Amino acid sequence: MAIPPTVTLSQLAAARSSRLGQRASIGVVAHTQAGYDFLSSELTATRVQNHFARWGVVQVERYVLPRVWAFHFVLNGPWEGPANPMLRFDTEGRLLAMALLELELPRPDSITQMTEQLGG
Repeated sequence: MAIPPTVTLSQLAAARSSRLGQRASIGVVAHTQAGYDFLSSELTATRVQNHFARWGVVQVERYVLPRVWAFHFVLNGPWEGPANPMLRFDTEGRLLAMALLELELPRPDSITQMTEQLGG
């Protein structure tokens, strides 16, 4: 069986999101230090913006929280109107985290170290 060339963000991290007005917020927490180190270079604001471009995101700001292996993304865009039909079902932006967790990233060589859960 061939090894896939990519992994999804959900294999390396957990996420939570919300939206207020024209801004949405997504927090991403890596499962391991190795995963955080990998995501530091791969999970860029540009990559996140490209992932959400179809929903009208015009700017993404990324903040890093290395002590807790986390990232905070602020998405700016015209969240209202026909460009965002998903908000008819999710007006508070809770599903944005799930959408981000589907992001495909290049498969790292040390994937096993990045997917090990704490405590076991």
